[in-house]
Amino acid sequence: MMFTSHSEQETRALGYRLGKLCKPGNVISLRGSLGSGKTVLAKGLAQALQIADPIVSPTFTLIQEYEGSLPLYHMDLYRIGSVEEFEMIGGEEFLYGDGVTLVEWSEKIAELLPDTTIFVDIRIMPNQDRIITIEGITL
Repeated sequence: MMFTSHSEQETRALGYRLGKLCKPGNVISLRGSLGSGKTVLAKGLAQALQIADPIVSPTFTLIQEYEGSLPLYHMDLYRIGSVEEFEMIGGEEFLYGDGVTLVEWSEKIAELLPDTTIFVDIRIMPNQDRIITIEGITL
């Protein structure tokens, strides 16, 4: 499915719709360039999971955990150099956990992602709209 977002509010609302469909064990791959709106989408998803804490990109912590109606594990793998480095920090356990795992820059660990991964790709258009493609779930 392909969506066009004209604003942060629309991107956040799409994240909320996705979050309402999440079940324990879901892994969501968020792919897009810096500033494309991955964290904005994550904020909407977290809102759907009744998470009160502010959602920030975990660039420096790599993995941020939140408690809500389901646990949310938000990973940002921008600074990860290899699959081996991801495995050394224990990241793989979150791919098979009991919560929802959001993985920004998931292409760095593509071979480790479960077959059931939901893929969300965000592209910035010249007019600053976002084209958001979602595969693996129907909204």
